[in-house]
Amino acid sequence: MGESKKQVGVLGLGRMGAALAGALLGAGHDVVVWNRSPLKAGPLLDRGARLAATPAEVAEAGVVLSCLSTYDIQQPVLDEMAPAVLVNLTSGTPEQARGVAKWAVSRGIDYVDGVIMAVPQGIGTPGARILYSGSSTAFEAQREMLEVLGETVFLGEDAGLAALYDLALLGIMWSTMSGYLHALALVGTEGVAPERFTPMALSWLSAVGGFLPGIGAQVASGEYATDVSALDINAAGLKLLVETSRGQGISTVVPAPLAELFDRAVAAGHGAHAIASVIEEIR
Repeated sequence: MGESKKQVGVLGLGRMGAALAGALLGAGHDVVVWNRSPLKAGPLLDRGARLAATPAEVAEAGVVLSCLSTYDIQQPVLDEMAPAVLVNLTSGTPEQARGVAKWAVSRGIDYVDGVIMAVPQGIGTPGARILYSGSSTAFEAQREMLEVLGETVFLGEDAGLAALYDLALLGIMWSTMSGYLHALALVGTEGVAPERFTPMALSWLSAVGGFLPGIGAQVASGEYATDVSALDINAAGLKLLVETSRGQGISTVVPAPLAELFDRAVAAGHGAHAIASVIEEIR
């Protein structure tokens, strides 16, 4: 890597932390690692990493990536060190990220917050995406090194934005998976196997995804008029889903809260509006 080779410290060697360190080693960087249990460092040491005895020793690398399990565990570790740049890849809330950003400023540390939208096995591949926010100067200075880990997306100077986007996107994933599992349970009551139903589900999800730009535009404008599919029709459909689920002997734990939400929006006067109007009840 020539002049682009960097000294990088990695805090935490769980599955994700070890994957991060491994990708950096693979790209030719000089990597120093620290973990509460030094035994986890073995495979990385065999590849050329150096083991630090303390977090403060990791900070001597100048740039430190932190990937610990929780913010509560992370903060006492951070309190032992003062690197020039901290890239925090520990998952948490926007408020927690902003709190560490303030702590970093008080220590004279350039701070970048990040969230990893990938599994450990994907780190270092084009399919991995990592969202960043915080110091744009620090991010740009470390961009080449961070691109080793996966696609980089910088969201802005507010250190909490990466965590906010992360949780918003995960909310879509969890809602979609819950809806799919409910659907499998429902058709499964009549002996329909997942492998038979799933191709149709994928096709339907592709079609539904096409609605999102229009829904987003309605939310942005606050104009919810529609001549396509009014909210009251969809609320009635949700009631049918709840009734059918109950009649087929499965739980209504997934659709019932949605039916309640849609009914509230209808009661608030949005019955003739588009589904986008439900955001007024969510807000």
